[in-house]
Amino acid sequence: MKDKEKVIEATGLTKRYGRARGIEDVDLVVRRGEIFGFIGPNGAGKSTFVRVLLGLIRATDGQARILGMPCEPSAKPLLARVGYLPSEIQFYHGMRVGELVKFSARLRHRDCSAEAARLADRLGLDMKRKIDDLSLGNRKKVGVVCALQHEPELLILDEPTSGLDPLVQQEFFALLEERRAAGGTVMLSSHVLSEVQRYCDRAAVIREGRIIAEGSVEELASTSARRVRVVAAAPVEAPVLEGVRSFEPRADGASFLFQGDMGALVAWLATLPVLDVTIEEPDLDEVFMHFYTGEEDAGTGGEAGAAGVRQENGRAEA
Repeated sequence: MKDKEKVIEATGLTKRYGRARGIEDVDLVVRRGEIFGFIGPNGAGKSTFVRVLLGLIRATDGQARILGMPCEPSAKPLLARVGYLPSEIQFYHGMRVGELVKFSARLRHRDCSAEAARLADRLGLDMKRKIDDLSLGNRKKVGVVCALQHEPELLILDEPTSGLDPLVQQEFFALLEERRAAGGTVMLSSHVLSEVQRYCDRAAVIREGRIIAEGSVEELASTSARRVRVVAAAPVEAPVLEGVRSFEPRADGASFLFQGDMGALVAWLATLPVLDVTIEEPDLDEVFMHFYTGEEDAGTGGEAGAAGVRQENGRAEA
C-alpha cells in the first residue's frame, strides 16, 4: 500500500470543544483505492474527525489533507471532488426527490442526471415523491444518490447503512465496489462491525477521541486472544489462569476469551470431563470489545495492545 497515493492524510489532528474532548492527536492515512473502515461507538469521535476533514469545523491543532489539498472551511475545489453522506440527514422541506438531487448536482456545477437516474433505479428510489413523505430508509437513499451522483474521487460516509433494509444495504456496497473499481476511495465510518469485516480493506479503531488500533482487517482480528469453547459432562468453573476474559459458564461447559500460556490452558483442560473443545480466532465484534476493555488489562488489551497492532502496521508502511 505504501506506493499508492495518500487520499486522506491527518497528522496530530485535534479538535477540542472548550474542555470537552473531540479528537486528540489523530494520525491517519487512507490511500487511493481503499475501502477504509473507521470504527467506534457513538461519542468516540468519528463524526468530529469527519467534520474536520470536510472543513465543516476547524481543527484546534494538527493538519489534514484530502487529495493533496488542505482541509479547511470553504474549500470548494476540494468538496467538488468528494462525496459526503452524514449520519443524520436533513433536507429542505417542500421539495421532491428529483428536485433535491438536481439541486445537489448544481452545487457542483455538474449535469448528473444520467448517473442519478441509474443510482435511483439501483436503490429503488422514486424520484417523484415528496421529501417530506419519505421514510428514514428512503431519506438515506436520497443521501446516497446525492453523494455518489457526481462520481467523486473520495467518498466519506458516516454511518451510511442505518435505516436501509438488508437488500438495499447489499446493493449499496455493490455501488461502493464499483466506485472503487473506477479509481475511487471510500472512508466508511461505522459501528456495525460485520460491515467493516466484510467490505473494508483496512480499518482504524477510535476510542475517546484517539486512534487505538489501525491495520488491515485481518491484522486487527489477529490478536493473540482466542475464543475457547468447552463442552463438558458437568458445569465448568472459571479457571485460575492469567489471560482469561469474558468467561461465560454454561450448563454443558463454558466459553471465554483466552490470552495467555497455551500450555497452562491445555493442562487445565486435562483436569475437566471434556467432551469437546474448540479454540479459534475471535470475530471482529469480540476483537472490538477486546480493544475497548479496561486499560489496566494485561496483554494486548486496551491501549497497549491496540498500539501494538498499529505499530506493526506502521512498520509495514514505513
